Amino acid sequence: MEILILTSNPVPESPESILPSLELLPHRSRYAGRDVRALLSGPSPDAVMVDARADLADARATCRVLQATGLTVPLFAIVTEAGLAALQADWGVDDFLLYSSGPAEVEARLRLATGKPNAAQAAGPAVIRAGDLTVDPDTYAAKLKGAPLDLTYKEFELLRFLAQHPGRVFTREQLLREVWGYDYFGGTRTVDVHVRRLRAKLGSEYESMIGTVRQVGYKFVAPPPDHLRETEPAPERVDA
Repeated sequence: MEILILTSNPVPESPESILPSLELLPHRSRYAGRDVRALLSGPSPDAVMVDARADLADARATCRVLQATGLTVPLFAIVTEAGLAALQADWGVDDFLLYSSGPAEVEARLRLATGKPNAAQAAGPAVIRAGDLTVDPDTYAAKLKGAPLDLTYKEFELLRFLAQHPGRVFTREQLLREVWGYDYFGGTRTVDVHVRRLRAKLGSEYESMIGTVRQVGYKFVAPPPDHLRETEPAPERVDA
């Protein structure tokens, strides 16, 4: 299991002291500063932990921002016993861990959190709608203005994955892992080629739905909702 731990001060302090029991478990831990951009670098985590042993206001803000980005993996807060009083529902965490928790408790909480399907998973894949675009994961069909898009399997999977996370930026490495899988040995150039082909099939009017974030990667740009336009009555003609 890949675990990302965000801490306010990872350099002076030994990272292992944040949650000592975690180092006794067979999981890969990656430490980074409290910055949501850490999600875009390195392997995609199976769980995210925020060091909330101190600086509770900043830790709470970090948790809220993480959830606002559409985080799809369990989010934990690591707290002291004194910090328990500050935990509220508005933190947006899935669970908490005392920094003094033993290995068995940490493992159990991780197992329960990562094994519990969220509401979307429990309901099964739903049709994705974004403006004139519909993507049906069940039938592997994508339509634009009701007309089928002639997509290859990987083009469809790339469109589906991006459309399921509107606004979230993914690096080329992340897309390779999520769409092509860990056993794919091709380079990131493959992602660029598929994005180019996908944009061509979407056409000039809709190609901007696959947005580029320079020096980072790609994201799905959902079109704004349609609103009925109020047409102003034409001015009455006044004959001289």
